[in-house]
Amino acid sequence: MRREIASALGIVLALLGIAGMAHAVKNAVDPANLPIGDGKYSTTAAQRGYVYLCHAQAGGGGATVQGPWIHDDGTWDSTAKAEVDGSVSWPTAYVSITKSGGTRTITSNDLPTNHTTGVFPIQPSDDAYQYDPNPGAIAASSRSWELPAKPKKGPPQCMGGEAGIAVNGVDIYNPLDALLRDANAHELQDHCDGHPNAHGYHYHSIPKCLYSGRSRKKPPVTVGFAYDGFPITSPFEDGERLTNADLDVCHGKTSKVKVDGKLKRTYHYVATREYPYVVGCFRGTQIAAGVPR
Repeated sequence: MRREIASALGIVLALLGIAGMAHAVKNAVDPANLPIGDGKYSTTAAQRGYVYLCHAQAGGGGATVQGPWIHDDGTWDSTAKAEVDGSVSWPTAYVSITKSGGTRTITSNDLPTNHTTGVFPIQPSDDAYQYDPNPGAIAASSRSWELPAKPKKGPPQCMGGEAGIAVNGVDIYNPLDALLRDANAHELQDHCDGHPNAHGYHYHSIPKCLYSGRSRKKPPVTVGFAYDGFPITSPFEDGERLTNADLDVCHGKTSKVKVDGKLKRTYHYVATREYPYVVGCFRGTQIAAGVPR
């Protein structure tokens, strides 16, 4: 009888192991074969894996040559992508995040307080130049936003080019370049996934520089705030990396996260390897005044 029980228990454990492996495989995202987000936007409705734009107007600029990290099958290899050279420090970088009543005030000069940047404009001697000769320069630029400190979740709202601001003071943009392509796949960034345009230094995704060293087993930590007041968090929860399959149409979910130094159950946007990377649309009922949409 004991052997039969042990055998049955072994079968159950094996099945549970297989189920766990299946779950891991199902949610696995290969950083060497990420689906490109070109064309994945809508001006009519929100949907998972897309950006819900208020307006879709292509401009100029951006990468001029397709890099070899972009595959013919519609994927790209983030592990093989060129990177802008350099390690420039910004000793005057500044950010202040305060909360008073129902308002969270964030002021910064758009320079990263916690990491160096690449050399911009991209130099002709940099191998990144042949793909993206970005002429933009990094400079201090004043920012001040008043966000809802206690945001309320509502129906999806469309967004413009800007999604929020990181806790290190850097702007967070939507995932598209000026040509409405996947900016992370096509454009060149530095070692912390940032680069400048005419308006300043910014991210199109959340770099590891904002959460490196944090245990995967700990609750997600706030790495920024969207302009509707909801936190933007690191990609790990319960020891696993979150993917689009775990998130809603706006690239978020409700769970316990660390915000303002405390664990709190709230809706939050999640940094992922997959497009749209950070925010797909706004779920808050109130958007900060002055945010271009």
